[in-house]
Amino acid sequence: MKKKILCSLMAVGLVMMSCKKELDIPNPNEASVEVYWTNADEAVKGVHAIYSTLHRGAISRWMPFYYIIRSDEGRSSSGDPNIINNMDQFLVTDYNYGNAYDIWRDNYVGIFRANQVIANVPGIDMDANLKQRLIGEAHFLRALFYYHLVTLWGNVPLMLEPSTPEDVPPTATQAEVWAQIQADLTEAVNSLPARYDNPSDLGRATKGAAYAMLAKALMQQRKYNEALTPLAWLVEGEGKSIYNLMPNYRDNFLVSTENNVESVFEWQFLMNPAENHDDDTDPRIDNLNTGTSIAQFFAPPGVGWSDGEARRWLVDEFLEEETTSGGRDPRLAASLLFNYTDERGPQNTMIYGESFAQRYGADNERVWFRKFLNDHWKNQEGYSSPNNWRYIRYADVLLMYAESLNATGQTAQAYQYVDRVRQRAGLAPLTDVMPGLNQQSFLTQLKHERVTELTGEGHRWNDLARWGDLGPQLVQRDPAFSNFVVGKHELLPIPTQEIDINPNLIQNEGWR
Repeated sequence: MKKKILCSLMAVGLVMMSCKKELDIPNPNEASVEVYWTNADEAVKGVHAIYSTLHRGAISRWMPFYYIIRSDEGRSSSGDPNIINNMDQFLVTDYNYGNAYDIWRDNYVGIFRANQVIANVPGIDMDANLKQRLIGEAHFLRALFYYHLVTLWGNVPLMLEPSTPEDVPPTATQAEVWAQIQADLTEAVNSLPARYDNPSDLGRATKGAAYAMLAKALMQQRKYNEALTPLAWLVEGEGKSIYNLMPNYRDNFLVSTENNVESVFEWQFLMNPAENHDDDTDPRIDNLNTGTSIAQFFAPPGVGWSDGEARRWLVDEFLEEETTSGGRDPRLAASLLFNYTDERGPQNTMIYGESFAQRYGADNERVWFRKFLNDHWKNQEGYSSPNNWRYIRYADVLLMYAESLNATGQTAQAYQYVDRVRQRAGLAPLTDVMPGLNQQSFLTQLKHERVTELTGEGHRWNDLARWGDLGPQLVQRDPAFSNFVVGKHELLPIPTQEIDINPNLIQNEGWR
């Protein structure tokens, strides 16, 4: 049922060095950095180690909270109001709070692993094409990890060589971090294949993934004209014959239809073997590091922890338009679980084998994000979800292209790409229902289109930041934004422990 996953066989000790040299006691049974990088097999395993960073709990579980729940799309109903809710409410007082700090650390783990490959693989005597591809994958993944860091913390240290415990890198500016992301992705574009022929390579970064990430990086800096080039490759160039929209929107979120034609870059997850545990609901299985537990934390009560929920305004957004046949936008039921996921109401809306009315009562108005969940094949969630995170879909690329065209004064040309996304959902083309929009009006409509197409997929926070929409004006949709301070809460505070051990780091503005 599941794909083959890219996993690492490298010892943790190879990629994490934290003790002073004089205190190290060599383990004669463990490979060391000095003797490891000698052949192609070790190079491949080194790259697998970078990919495996995406399975770490902080990245695959907690990072979605900071991109989804912290935005106006979501809310937290965690049982501990002093922890996750503080993040949601912009009332962070503990700069070293573990879930946030672990996101910081795990992204730097990935960067360290990428740096190992970039530094050591060039010296290995091996097939030149494979070598180039592996180095390209490392550059792509390093850019991905820095993309997370710059959009969450902004001003972060740039580490481009394998680190040592003595390193005290300075804070880099956001412009410097973005420049490095662009350089890494440009290297990846030039090194990665457009496709992989071997099924065992499923899930690896491709040229299209690198182009899409490069476009995201440029757009986040509002470099829309520059973003047109990578987007054109995806939409009008070679990528046009590789990617397309799936006929059925819901197929983008089912375990049975992963890595489909709409997937530009997809994080691969695999259900962990239960070993001696009764089932995958045992939290200890989270340590096996091949699945993700985000479904356990996003799923409704009774089948998950419901630490992250959706806000009700999203439902109304989907109901603004009917399909051309007079029906409801099918993306609503694919995106959200609520009392009317089934149009016939709470008695017919099934929540993991029971009706909504049975579980929560007919009038309960709570809403949950559905896309990460496994309700299509399980009656409960657990700590080992095999459901891939569709990190970049082609629909996102089409909307990005439309946004960039509109931003560069080509609004008339932008319509066709929004139309493709709308028509897949059964809606009338925007060309017919809203012809002749000016640049600002088109952007306003595009904001709606990105909600209905991409809600709950982790893009909302960066969308709001790019548009300059983060602020107290969002309070009508999300009351937590009454606490939002412009110039402060766009970024998270640098962990104090990092500043304590590195005098060259500077705390973000507003958090000092």
